[in-house]
Amino acid sequence: MSGVKIQVRFSDIDMMGHVNNAVYLSYFEMARVIFFSRLMGNDWDWKKDGVILRKNEIDYIKPVLLNEEPEIFIFCQKIGNKSFVLEYDLKVENTLRATGSSLLVAFDSERSITKEIPLKLKKELETLFRYNN
Repeated sequence: MSGVKIQVRFSDIDMMGHVNNAVYLSYFEMARVIFFSRLMGNDWDWKKDGVILRKNEIDYIKPVLLNEEPEIFIFCQKIGNKSFVLEYDLKVENTLRATGSSLLVAFDSERSITKEIPLKLKKELETLFRYNN
């Protein structure tokens, strides 16, 4: 799957002249929204078959600056019964600037309960493993 390009806004920049560390979480979130739309289509019922975020991790490698155009690539690292882990590579012109991961849990927000990952989502996630064994 192709990456998701992110526009760096002036408000993303901190006093050091680079993207603030907290903003990377917003970038990963934007990429996830676009990613899920590409993966599942626009008619997916996210209230019944949604996901909630349980945990984020980020490794900062090299700063992203105002006039750069980061691109985020998403991979699936692990799939369980009710949860899965997505990995992110944030690159600028093919140079890795940050990596991250998110633990997501399948969730029915209408009933406020966790649930097993829907089969369609699970099959799509399986196609996104970084390395095929």
